[in-house]
Amino acid sequence: MISTYQRLKRQKDAGEINGFTLIELLIVIVVLGILAAVVIFALGGITGKSAIAACQADGATVSTAIAALEAQYPGTVVTTALMTGTTDGGPYVQSWPNNATHYTFTLNGTGHDPSALQLTVGSLTFGYVGPSSCNSVT
Repeated sequence: MISTYQRLKRQKDAGEINGFTLIELLIVIVVLGILAAVVIFALGGITGKSAIAACQADGATVSTAIAALEAQYPGTVVTTALMTGTTDGGPYVQSWPNNATHYTFTLNGTGHDPSALQLTVGSLTFGYVGPSSCNSVT
């Protein structure tokens, strides 16, 4: 065993053996693991921010569609005309926003204005009054 060690030491000193030791490899793996953990932790909040931004965009789109429908056809029942369209025009919303894992939008069926839009986050449902309504989205 001593002869094997001495032979390997002579080869290493002569530059015949190139490579990394086990300790060097373990240190690199640990450092990469720490860096990966930092990156994953830093990106954790991005999902929540993107859900809030999507909620705000969806709410603004549907609110604008309701306002456009109401402006063009005063007194029209919003819930029936918003998706189906009217006799001389197409639908104001081509597809309903859907992000059920974070929030949902519905119409309360009684309003003739943008306040007919309801936002549901988890078990809470309230009227959509603007981008600030999405602050509770997670």
